[in-house]
Amino acid sequence: MAAELKRFFIGRALRTEQASHERLSKKTALAVFSSDALSSTAYATEEILLVLAVAAVYGQAGAFKYVVPISIGIAVLLVIVAISYRQTIHAYPSGGGAYIVAKENLGTNAGLVAGASLLVDYVLTVAVSIAAGVAAITSMVQGTRYAWLDEHKVLLCLIFIALIAIANLRGVRESGALFAAPTYAFLVSFLFMIGYGFYSYSAYGGVAPVPGPEEIKTAEGYSLQPLTLFLILGAFSNGCTALTGIEAISNGVPAFKKPEATNAATTLVVMAGLLTVMFLGTSVLAYLYGVHPHDSETVISQFARIMFTGPMAWFYYVVQIATALILVLAANTSFADFPRLSSLLARDRFLPRQFATRGDKLVFSNGIVILAIFAGLLVIAFAGNTSRLIPLYAVGVFLSFTLSQSGMVRHWLKERIQVRKKNGDANAREEASIHFTESTVDAEALPDAELAASEERGSTFITDEVTDTSHWKKSIAINAIGAVATFIVLCVFVATKFLHGAWIVVVVVPLLVFMFRAIHKHYIGVAKQLSTEGLQDLRPIKHTVIVPISGIHRGVIGALQYAKSIAPEHVKAVYVDFDEEATAKLREKWERWGAGVQLVVLPSPYRELTRPLLRYIARLEVKNGNDVVTVVLPEFVPAKWWQHLLHNQSSLMLKGALLFKKGVIVTSVPYHLEK
Repeated sequence: MAAELKRFFIGRALRTEQASHERLSKKTALAVFSSDALSSTAYATEEILLVLAVAAVYGQAGAFKYVVPISIGIAVLLVIVAISYRQTIHAYPSGGGAYIVAKENLGTNAGLVAGASLLVDYVLTVAVSIAAGVAAITSMVQGTRYAWLDEHKVLLCLIFIALIAIANLRGVRESGALFAAPTYAFLVSFLFMIGYGFYSYSAYGGVAPVPGPEEIKTAEGYSLQPLTLFLILGAFSNGCTALTGIEAISNGVPAFKKPEATNAATTLVVMAGLLTVMFLGTSVLAYLYGVHPHDSETVISQFARIMFTGPMAWFYYVVQIATALILVLAANTSFADFPRLSSLLARDRFLPRQFATRGDKLVFSNGIVILAIFAGLLVIAFAGNTSRLIPLYAVGVFLSFTLSQSGMVRHWLKERIQVRKKNGDANAREEASIHFTESTVDAEALPDAELAASEERGSTFITDEVTDTSHWKKSIAINAIGAVATFIVLCVFVATKFLHGAWIVVVVVPLLVFMFRAIHKHYIGVAKQLSTEGLQDLRPIKHTVIVPISGIHRGVIGALQYAKSIAPEHVKAVYVDFDEEATAKLREKWERWGAGVQLVVLPSPYRELTRPLLRYIARLEVKNGNDVVTVVLPEFVPAKWWQHLLHNQSSLMLKGALLFKKGVIVTSVPYHLEK
């Protein structure tokens, strides 16, 4: 039954060799990897206005005019980050983005911080995108008979998260095809709205009604105050949510069709161009039409209502539906990248190995399921409120931006040494020698077990026409500007949003890094203990087989036969005495069915099953000096799954108790019932 349900929702399994056919074209990849970044235009401007509204309600109505210059500053930052990540795509086409770049160039700890930051960001991306999509839906139905949907935001969010998770579990190509149409519908409708908005304003004008101070929504965590530099920086950091999703393409380069790096870089440039135009257009329209943030209606909905009137009134619903769809489907970016990054961390033994395993549809199913669960919990915790989630949102993004670009700078500095070395510079050779010596000392300082179990991999840096060593001066300038710019924004974001919720991410990231290290330490210990080094050659094992029984039936007879086949002269049947009368009847039958096996009866005045058996095994080990004791458990298996509920699970309890006892081997002999 479970298998049938799985096939219904997920579809038939794919063969491993079909993985190469699951690659994405540039058009489909733009929908899969760019929906997060592009959809942020639906709420990034509103997040700026929410902070400026603090000063507007205070009495400075002109505060909203700063939305345009703040947006221009964010657009410049967007271009810088996009150009920087274009370098990363060509340099590391194996994917992994900030995690791989930081790990290879800044060290393992930096890589783990970048990885943890991105994982947190992906969970937040799902929660924020879904919550914003639901807000677009509830804004559209205001004043209609469906206005009651506003009271069920959390339920709607959870339904959408489940649907997107199922779509991704069905495979890369199927999810890409599903999300392509809504993404392009959003692009066309949104760009048309911006163009028509400028035309409508120049031709007819139009201003949103000015609400009273009590109707204007302000950013959570801010008290009413005059416009200051700190408040402007807070608005800037809120608007930087427009940059979330920029890194998604660099993390998912292997999903592109060949040539992967070229196709991914082209897609990134197109995405950055569209995002810049849409974000700036939205901010300028919000300023021209004089819209204010409102509790029950988004900024996009407000100026779309104003401009689309008369014969064009129907297009308002097109914009709202397309916006809601892209916001909901923007979560797909995280569902594409979170499992891939988790698989890389698992491959390096920083996450459980299950995350590195592909499912039936050649996707990392475990990562998809875990992402859906955590995003759902986050939506419940924050009641599906976008504004409450935003302060947590961009800290991880800009931390990973900074580490990624700093890692690229470090790489180009090393490349500079190599270039100078090739040119015969004696100082460069000495510098390179010192660098090599330091690296050697660090490696020698590592524990032997870690060296044996870490599966060290060489650099995955790839040289092509973009990352050629001869271009190191241009490349280092690009990445250095990106590193400095994103670091400054990170500092601004932490300073302005720390008390508003950013502290949660600041705490969670180190905890995740600690968890990664603990998992890695466990795997190192396991590898050391499983190593064949110093292991003796195979030798005969001296052991005794015991068969715990609850009576005599066909299942017990089969288990006794199996036990005698592996240790003919060393089998003991063990019965725990709960009732003297039942024990007496068992002894009578034993003469007929015991097959010469010794019957051991263990008294249990407190009607315990496990403890008397464990004590007997301990005595047996001491008495006989056995290498191991084999416990053969007779079990009967009901024909129907629900019939298991009608029987006690004593065998299961014994397995659980004996599993952690050293020197004891447990095996089951099932007897399958037919009806």
